Amino acid sequence: MGVKRKAIEIEVPGSGNQTDMLKITPLGAGNEVGRSCILLEYKGKTIMLDCGIHPAYTGLSSLPFFDEIDPSEIDIVLITHFHLDHAASLPYFLEKTTFKGRVFMTHPTKAIYKWLISDYMRVSNVVVDDILYDEKDIINSCEKIETIDYHQEVEVEGIKFTGYNAGHVIGAAMFLIEIASVKLLYTGDYSREEDRHLMAAEKPNNLYTDIMICESTYGVQSLESRLEREARFTKIIKEIVQRGGRCLIPVFALGRAQEILLILDEFWQENLELHSIPIYYASSLAKKCMAIYQTYINMMNAKIRKQYKISNPFVFKHISYLKNMEHFDDVGPCVMMASPGMLQNGLSRELLEMWCIDKRNGLVIPGYVVEGTMGKTILSEPDEIVSVTGAKLPRKLSVHYISFSAHVDYTQNSRFIELINPSHLILVHGDSNEMGRLRSALQSKYAEKEHPMQIYTPKNCETIELYFKGKKQAKMAKVEPKNNDRLSGVLVSKDFHYHIMDAKELSEFTDVNTTEIIQKQKLSFHGTFSLVIFHLEQMFGEIKIIDNESILVFNTVTVKSIGKSQLQIEWRSDNTGDMIADSVLAVLLQIEGSPASVRSKILIYNSFNNFK
Repeated sequence: MGVKRKAIEIEVPGSGNQTDMLKITPLGAGNEVGRSCILLEYKGKTIMLDCGIHPAYTGLSSLPFFDEIDPSEIDIVLITHFHLDHAASLPYFLEKTTFKGRVFMTHPTKAIYKWLISDYMRVSNVVVDDILYDEKDIINSCEKIETIDYHQEVEVEGIKFTGYNAGHVIGAAMFLIEIASVKLLYTGDYSREEDRHLMAAEKPNNLYTDIMICESTYGVQSLESRLEREARFTKIIKEIVQRGGRCLIPVFALGRAQEILLILDEFWQENLELHSIPIYYASSLAKKCMAIYQTYINMMNAKIRKQYKISNPFVFKHISYLKNMEHFDDVGPCVMMASPGMLQNGLSRELLEMWCIDKRNGLVIPGYVVEGTMGKTILSEPDEIVSVTGAKLPRKLSVHYISFSAHVDYTQNSRFIELINPSHLILVHGDSNEMGRLRSALQSKYAEKEHPMQIYTPKNCETIELYFKGKKQAKMAKVEPKNNDRLSGVLVSKDFHYHIMDAKELSEFTDVNTTEIIQKQKLSFHGTFSLVIFHLEQMFGEIKIIDNESILVFNTVTVKSIGKSQLQIEWRSDNTGDMIADSVLAVLLQIEGSPASVRSKILIYNSFNNFK
């Protein structure tokens, strides 16, 4: 590329009036929690943000509304984290549709994705006709996924994006996306509170964000502090096991489960009277994925990194892993962590149906539960529940809810929105009622501002259309011009970047090569060449005589006499050359009919007769 030259920015004339429409369409997570999938369209580029399933449904019904789009038109897919409601429809989308673009996620997300999706398929208990994909599809999808690091800027055909730590779970990322100078931040699920093993979500390093797509899971609720939650959580569990009961904690296989394991192991260590009561973590993935947590220890908070230098904090003293129920002896009080987290099927549902009839037992739900799942239903403490087989069972066990879901509450969310300060805020990933309350609260907060934030709560398949007047900026790869200097060159456009440069620099700074086009044109002419010279001098002033049969006009167009009764004009094709050539041609075509030419012919004729 040669010597790196100083670049300056100048505004391209006439670009300020350009108006472009940006479209945002939720294919999932619009006025609901589940199947997160947001479509972003701008400047001929299409991005899909997350690709999850809805935990309350099975089969095709659980997917985002893919039938509303053409997958072949999507350029890239960005996955924020490995939870099922954000990533579990990805194998279907990559292997069962016409999508041919690229997929990106962080290293820990990809590492856990394969195991988690495989486990989801194993415990889904759906009929064959409802199976979305198989193990081969999952493996093939993994081969197509590209990994990125936090703060790594990636550019794909004019789409620039950067991942930032989002808290929530290990590897979770929020994405800052830029297309043609319009910036958008998609939070995904995020937490602004540091917990026992994860750092809080960070604020991206940008001066201004046009659009923010933000989760609204907890609406206007402000949750109790982490320490208060932990104290209440451990107190309830202690009460359940000391009255001789089994304590069931339904969790996702990975994510918040690791936070709860750290809390329980420490609490058991501090309470000698609990040492005889076992804690089980029933997950075939636990040990496989724990190695991933140890691999990416550098992505956790300072406390965990410091502790890891002494001993592995994820090697627990009071917790046993259960691969299956054959290794479980149900003979007394215990604590059992089992997936799935919303009790819709699998081992956690099986244990609930076994233990719900005994009032000594207790259920502690540690995270957000979606409408339509057993987890949501049982929070209302019904007198009976319906089993997977349809039988009605009396519900006598106690039910408790303590949130360890690592989503932002209203306090954290509103403060972060204020930090980002976007012109447009799109709320997703929230129950319609909670989302509506959050929108009202934020509108009231920003109502007094000179330019109040525009807030939207689109439903699934409802498109938000935003207009942006873009100012194109062109960089110049030459010395910095002074005021009133005239700039000239070739304007090169690629992926929404503009450069002005000399034509000779094109091959050096771009993939464009230059070539010269020499144009020639012949015409009939029955006069003398001296007559041609006379008329061109009358039009253009002094011209350069090359020889008796060729001349050069304005150092640009050559006129030659070739043979009898023929002229040829030749020039290098460019704006100036073409213009002069047109003028020369116009003069030559008019010579034979001009008075001077007629007089010349008469003199020649008279001279010939006199000679005779």
